Amino acid sequence: MLNSDYFEKLIMLKTISRKGWTLFLFLILMNSSFSQTRLEPYRLAFHFSPAAAWMNDPNGLVYYDGEYHLFYQHNPDDTIWGPMHWGHAVSPDLLHWEHLPIALYPDNLGTIFSGSAVIDWHNTAGFGKEAMVAIFTHADTITQQQSIAYSTDKGRTWTKYSGNPVLVPPSGLRNFRDPKVFWYGPQDKGHWVMALAAGSSILFFTSPDLKTWTSSGGFGIQGATCGVWETPDLFELPIDQNPINKTNESRWVLMVGIGDCAPAGGSGQQYFVGRFNGQTFSNDNEKDTVLWADYGADFYAGQSWSDEPKGRRIWAGWLNNWKYANTIPTSVWRGALTLPRDLGLVQTPEGIRLTQKPIAELENLRKESWHWENTTITESTNLLEGISGETFEILLEFQVDPALNRIGLNLRVGDKTKTTLGYGIKAKHLFFGRAESGEVSFSKDFSLNHIAPLLPQDGIIKLHIILDHSSVEIFANDGLVVMTELIFPSDDATGLELFVDGGTVNIKQLTIHRLEF
Repeated sequence: MLNSDYFEKLIMLKTISRKGWTLFLFLILMNSSFSQTRLEPYRLAFHFSPAAAWMNDPNGLVYYDGEYHLFYQHNPDDTIWGPMHWGHAVSPDLLHWEHLPIALYPDNLGTIFSGSAVIDWHNTAGFGKEAMVAIFTHADTITQQQSIAYSTDKGRTWTKYSGNPVLVPPSGLRNFRDPKVFWYGPQDKGHWVMALAAGSSILFFTSPDLKTWTSSGGFGIQGATCGVWETPDLFELPIDQNPINKTNESRWVLMVGIGDCAPAGGSGQQYFVGRFNGQTFSNDNEKDTVLWADYGADFYAGQSWSDEPKGRRIWAGWLNNWKYANTIPTSVWRGALTLPRDLGLVQTPEGIRLTQKPIAELENLRKESWHWENTTITESTNLLEGISGETFEILLEFQVDPALNRIGLNLRVGDKTKTTLGYGIKAKHLFFGRAESGEVSFSKDFSLNHIAPLLPQDGIIKLHIILDHSSVEIFANDGLVVMTELIFPSDDATGLELFVDGGTVNIKQLTIHRLEF
């Protein structure tokens, strides 16, 4: 039988079109013994995905009164991109999500594109005590302009501001979207800041009340400009939070989604490290320096949570790529959120760089575990024989031997099926191959191999891998290099293999946790 809670949520959401409901009910009537897994074989366990229909960019990430809020770009009437709404969900821990009704619907000003949300702690806008305010792009076929809406009941119901739009584009500017808003400075002397995507630049505006905005500067034509810039985020992070190395210095990080030409092809996420004076951003690096937040194919439109209660800067992105987003082989739903990640900055020989690590809450899902230390493996042995499953956390640390060719893992191994990841020792890069990972025929771009530059640290490579049914996230060398990838294996592809090419390798540590949700 279908999970009754799942079915009830679909009814509550009222987000399936007539065509969608017909298909859904037809499947039930054809075989009432179908499980949810059989209907949706690629549904993720501990990553957010919509109950039904289409999802892309995360929007309005904010914490308030015990709940992490997630809004997201949503087409409730189909499993492909279409008229955008803001879907809505809440969570106590960033892993267990409760679906809520749609928050924002299209209106006479247009559809509801991406944006952000804040808690107006001191009622600067006059909407009420601790109002939650959404700042978003109203988009029609000609114009993109910024509007606001507010809620005084923890985001359950929303009222659009009668004075919308609050910010219109300069004459002739077509791309003018995705406002990220935050408060800068002390409450009695500060102001609201908006970072806004415009072509291959980010424009900045300031406001005392979220209603009246004044241009304060811009940043652009730096880093990668081979695709349109979108979905900015801007925040400050300390450098080297390790107590031994702590410097008490900080930098600002400007995140920018780029619509094409990312390292794995298609859409991706770049970032800049620099300084922000409350008006505009300046880059610490040379203008042609390109810093990628993720070298995999499936991380885009990353956004961070405002008002995180532990003071962490946590972000997540859309787990997909515009090269094939509308054709991935999921059913009933399409699109998901990456695992939320804890962000940091570290000093490296090349400069200050971003780190990303899985949130600590993930440890609560650990169940059965296996552990090895100082173990030597050869080409003819598989240390992981007998371990199988679809949801794992894998922590691998090994000594780099220049005589070797590769060391790595095969995930979701089955009959003629495997997903391969690992480290090329002579090439000094991470590699990820999904040509044999399962269903790949939906796009010629999906089965391409991907790589990421990675140097050993004191002769050691560390890999932290999260596997969840149809996603693989790799955090290398304490999150300095990250790859995020979708896969679509068959249900019976559950094996694990650890391999080495070219000799033997010393595994300093290997820990595997089965994750159960």
